[in-house]
Amino acid sequence: MPFITRLTLKSGDGDMLESVVSDIKGRAERKGAELKGPHPKPPSRHTVPLYKGLREDGRFRPWEYTVYTRVIEIIDHNEFARQIAGEEYPDSIHISADVEQFSQTGE
Repeated sequence: MPFITRLTLKSGDGDMLESVVSDIKGRAERKGAELKGPHPKPPSRHTVPLYKGLREDGRFRPWEYTVYTRVIEIIDHNEFARQIAGEEYPDSIHISADVEQFSQTGE
């Protein structure tokens, strides 16, 4: 039964994220791994309030940032997927992995 490993990469640094995703895609092509994606998700905007003190009577302008997300699916190349998911990435990159097993019809 084939396994699909879905890697979700998130970062506030869009250029760094694109660089990491391009590297993964290039390595998959060299290894012959079947890869779907990267699928971009709409960027999400976040706002964090900043206070001048411990009381809420004074505030600075809120801190705003954007998080970019890409999803890559690696199909039935478990060793390659394990290698990619277990690597060290820059601190600005967050990676999570989900593994699904699919049964083929007729089994």
